[in-house]
Amino acid sequence: MKRQLLILVGGLSLLLAGGSASAQNLPTKFKVPFDFIANGQTMPPGDYQIVSLGDAGHQALLIKAPQSRDNRLVLIQAVLSAKPAPATKLVFHQYGNVRFLSQVWVEGRAYGRELPEGVREKEVAAQSSNQKVEVAATLH
Repeated sequence: MKRQLLILVGGLSLLLAGGSASAQNLPTKFKVPFDFIANGQTMPPGDYQIVSLGDAGHQALLIKAPQSRDNRLVLIQAVLSAKPAPATKLVFHQYGNVRFLSQVWVEGRAYGRELPEGVREKEVAAQSSNQKVEVAATLH
């Protein structure tokens, strides 16, 4: 309970310190058809909204599950591409049947947001090969 409160307070602090996200950024909605892990927590299949928190550096993402209480605040870093993203999408690393949220890309942007590999992903990666799985944004 204390950890959830600290995460909530930390997220609100980032939001207040950095101002609101600009119009070109998230929130974006996704329908994820499988379980996945984000920042060490398993998230069930379903509809999710990804909200960028912080300033232009995009320091954190809030992964919101409107159908349940499965929300997660994750710290991120910027990742660059040589070309702008052709579509808004989530990128997952898949090892066997285990998927980890890895990146978030917004259509037309040459930068994305990347979640650092956690301890669990590193352990699973050491035992299995990696595939990338992409989920496109949904229009609601």
